[in-house]
Amino acid sequence: MARRSVGATLVLTQTTTRVLEPGELDAALEILHSDPVVNAFVTSRVQVAGLDPWRLGGEMWGWYTGGRLRSLCYSGANLVPICAGPAAVRAFAERARRAGRRCSSIVGPAESTALLWRLLEPSWGPARDVRAHQPLMITEEPSADIAPDPFVRRIRKDELEVIMPACVAMFTEEVGVSPMAGDGGLLYQARVAELVGSGRSFARIENGQVVFKAEIGAATSLACQIQGVWVAPEFRGRGLSETGMAAVLRYALADVAPVVSLYVNDFNHAARASYRRVGFREAGAFMSVLF
Repeated sequence: MARRSVGATLVLTQTTTRVLEPGELDAALEILHSDPVVNAFVTSRVQVAGLDPWRLGGEMWGWYTGGRLRSLCYSGANLVPICAGPAAVRAFAERARRAGRRCSSIVGPAESTALLWRLLEPSWGPARDVRAHQPLMITEEPSADIAPDPFVRRIRKDELEVIMPACVAMFTEEVGVSPMAGDGGLLYQARVAELVGSGRSFARIENGQVVFKAEIGAATSLACQIQGVWVAPEFRGRGLSETGMAAVLRYALADVAPVVSLYVNDFNHAARASYRRVGFREAGAFMSVLF
């Protein structure tokens, strides 16, 4: 990084990357808010925790050019490029390569994530799974064709033991490994408890069994993201995913944010069709690299 001094002002004359400091919160939020739907996951964390790595659960890297912050990369349990063009991605990849892999996944907009993975694969690969195209779907209003399931409701704090097995089953089915491995599931249980406690976990329960569930995993005042959609195997094929999603979507639009999003694997044609019937439309793509 080249520098030149002009009076008492230090001017950056080349590009550089570094960990953001807590005082740069406003600059980080300006970038995150430039695409509130795509950046909902990271924005929701930053708004709660700020930029302190201990509270944030990871570092926020910044890419600067001409002394101005232009792009971000969240480096925690996930590595997430944010508003990053090719030059920024290359800089983030070099920093990540030097630091070594500490994340369980790389996830973000498909184009920047694909470049990031191409640069990191020689030193970080092979990945356990690469999902190169995951359509991002959004909606501002539900479809009038699907009636919300009246039995889908918020999960109470005293129902954590009821919802937990369904959450574990969903995660294992979707990701391919159990969230109970490693630390015995402590972090995952804490995350589920956080969603329940904040009123963002929803389910239909019959005779003590969860038959449908979903969560609003990330939430800001501008956009929120639904995740963890799951129907118990023996109840599949009855349309519960559509009526259940319609119910969660109603809660999300009324209580959380004016835009609701989710992303789905491109090979899951049934889910994509179901979400379209509920009112979602495709508006971009994510990519995930799982380790």
